Amino acid sequence: MKSQAVFNRRDFLQTASATTAAGVFMGTSAVSRAQDSPNERPVFATIGLRNQGWTITNKSTKFADFAAFADVDANVLGAVNEKLAKKTGKKADGYKDYHEVLDRNDIDAVMIAAPDHWHTKISVEAMLAGKDVYCEKPLTLTIDEGKLIEKIVKQTGRVFQVGTMQRTENSHRFLQAIALIRDGRIGEIRKVTCGINGATGSPPIPAIEAPQGLDWDMWLGPAPKVPYRALPEMRKGYGGGVPLFTNCHYAWRNWYETSGGQMNDWGAHHVDIATWALGASDTGPSKLTPVSYSLPVEYKDGYPTVSDQYNSPTKFEIHVNMPGDIPMIITSEGDNGILFEGTKGRFFVNRGKLAGKPVEDLETNPLPEDAVEKVYGGPVSENHTANFIEGMRSGKQPISDVWTHNRMLETCHLANIAIRLGRELNWDPTKREIIGDEEANSFLSRENRKGYEINM
Repeated sequence: MKSQAVFNRRDFLQTASATTAAGVFMGTSAVSRAQDSPNERPVFATIGLRNQGWTITNKSTKFADFAAFADVDANVLGAVNEKLAKKTGKKADGYKDYHEVLDRNDIDAVMIAAPDHWHTKISVEAMLAGKDVYCEKPLTLTIDEGKLIEKIVKQTGRVFQVGTMQRTENSHRFLQAIALIRDGRIGEIRKVTCGINGATGSPPIPAIEAPQGLDWDMWLGPAPKVPYRALPEMRKGYGGGVPLFTNCHYAWRNWYETSGGQMNDWGAHHVDIATWALGASDTGPSKLTPVSYSLPVEYKDGYPTVSDQYNSPTKFEIHVNMPGDIPMIITSEGDNGILFEGTKGRFFVNRGKLAGKPVEDLETNPLPEDAVEKVYGGPVSENHTANFIEGMRSGKQPISDVWTHNRMLETCHLANIAIRLGRELNWDPTKREIIGDEEANSFLSRENRKGYEINM
């Protein structure tokens, strides 16, 4: 039997969450109260633990207690649980099947860092199980998945934070960038360029036996059934310790079957900030033109004809017509970051710098003291998890809500469709469909593999 203290905490969180499925709340007092008493700390679980799964767990232990982990790779599950024990003195209960996490009544919220093709299924089932959700970006594999998540958030009233942490973290550089624009420091915006890096292709990757401890069929889940592939060379640096060329750990980002390449990886960060800065978070583009692009394998009718090599774009330049006929360029060339150009000047922002004459002019002509808070909607939270928990306490949606995320991610999804089909697309942001192109519209959704349908 759970204690009265835990019962009261859960009743409070669930009542608050049910009050509304819209709005944004920022502030720090709620999190401070959570730190004062262990009984007021929410109980979390993380599903999908490698790399970003541990990253978001690690920065969340200050605000929440982790009672459960789930991962289909027993080696990852064990290694991350050891990290948690070293940091907090206590391990979480470990599961291969995330449904066992969702069945627990003591879990207030789940953090999801499984590969992209799992996001929608786990998110929907978690909300229907009464959990609030923090899910990594990009939130969805298709545009229609985003519509489904929006429907379930509205239906359940759960609080949902997307892991686009540039909205909260990175020394507030991106918030300052938007504040500069809103204060008129570059005049009217004339162009935005999002540099999101290129990628590399792969040699042919042979099908081999999956590593011991990895449930390969369950890792694939909703994705098509294919053999596990890997070459002996190991990845180094961030995400290291796994094969460099594979269709599994880390490299799943390079396959359209499980992700969306750089467009949905870095694009989900920088296109997000650019869209927010343009005031287009409740609408979308009207046209996308693939000016140039390189695919690592041959395509036919929008699908790769080769199954043993990476298939997402390696280079690209996409021109996007944003509201007000403002051009947005999404490119693999140049520095990683966002260049804003206006009638009075320009500046560049990324995670490491905010640079340009309008930034230099701040020395003698600073922004108003509350400029950044006005962008954020209130005091900026300590980190992205803190903002999520503040939303759980208030029942209002956090700074990276599903609606604004899906609107900007539609641009990334559409850019990928334009590349796959090799043609310009016209988009209706009201109906949320591609105009006059039945084949292109067929890419807005995708069936889950039999046995891995979403449990509604």
